[in-house]
Amino acid sequence: MKVVQIDNYSKTIDSVKIREINIPEIKPDEVLVRVKSVGINPVDNMITRGEVKLITPYSFPLSIGNELAGVIEKTGEKVTEFKEGDRVFSRFPTNKIGAFAEYVAINKKDLAKIPEYLSFNEAAAIPLTALTAYQALDILQLKSGETLFISGGSGGFGAMAVPLAKARGIKVITNGSLENKERVLALGAEQFLDYKTEDYAQLLHDVDGVIDTIGGKDTEKQFSILKQGGKLVSLKGIPNGRFAKKMGLPLWKQWVFGFAGRSFDNMAKKRNQ
Repeated sequence: MKVVQIDNYSKTIDSVKIREINIPEIKPDEVLVRVKSVGINPVDNMITRGEVKLITPYSFPLSIGNELAGVIEKTGEKVTEFKEGDRVFSRFPTNKIGAFAEYVAINKKDLAKIPEYLSFNEAAAIPLTALTAYQALDILQLKSGETLFISGGSGGFGAMAVPLAKARGIKVITNGSLENKERVLALGAEQFLDYKTEDYAQLLHDVDGVIDTIGGKDTEKQFSILKQGGKLVSLKGIPNGRFAKKMGLPLWKQWVFGFAGRSFDNMAKKRNQ
C-alpha cells in the first residue's frame, strides 16, 4: 500500500516521500480501515518541520497525517462496537499518527461512526479541526451574549469554531481576507474585519474571550483586547511550564517551556487572566 512518510525533520517539501509498505496487521482491539479521505492541517506542517518535537518526539521513518475518514475492512477479535463495512472517522493519538495512507490500523477507542448525512470528505475535516474548536470553546466557558474574537477565522478552523460558538449564543468577531467576509458572516460571525485595512487591536477592547490561531506577536496583541479577567486560548502560542507539567514531560522540558512561556504568563497575570 502507499503511505506518506518523512525520514527527518525539514522545512522543505522534499522531505515528504510516498512509499510502498505492507498493509498493517491489526491487534485484537484494533480495526483495519481503508482510507477514503484525509484532512490536512497546519499541525501536519509543524510536525514535518520538527516544531513539536520537544512535546512529542517521533522516530523515523514517520508516517504522517492526523485525521481521516474511511471504511472498516477488518476488525480485531475484541472489537464489538464496529463491523466490516462501517463508515468511520478518526483523529489519531498524538504519539501514533499516520493517516496519510491507503490502509491504517486504528484502536477502536479512537474511532467513531460517520453520520449518514456526511460524505467522506466532510467527515475527514471533523476529527481534528472541529474537536479543537470544541475544546477551545470548552476551555473558555463563555456564556451566551459574551464576545469572542477568533484571529484568522476565515480558514478551516474558523469554519468550525464560528458556528459552534454561534450555537452557544456567543457573539463572534473575526478577521481575515475581505474575499471571505460574506462566507464567514453566513456561518454566524457578527463582525468581520479586513486584516489588511482594519487593525483589531485598535478597534476592539474588553472582549470576553480570544482564540489565537496565529501566534507570534499577534498573541501579545490579542491579550491587549481582552477585558480584565478575560481568557485567551492559543493554538500557536509558546507552551508554558504548566502545559509541560500537565503533559507529563520531563522536568528539564518543564523548565524550558516555563522559561519560554513566562512572558505570556506575565501578560496574563497583569490582566488577571
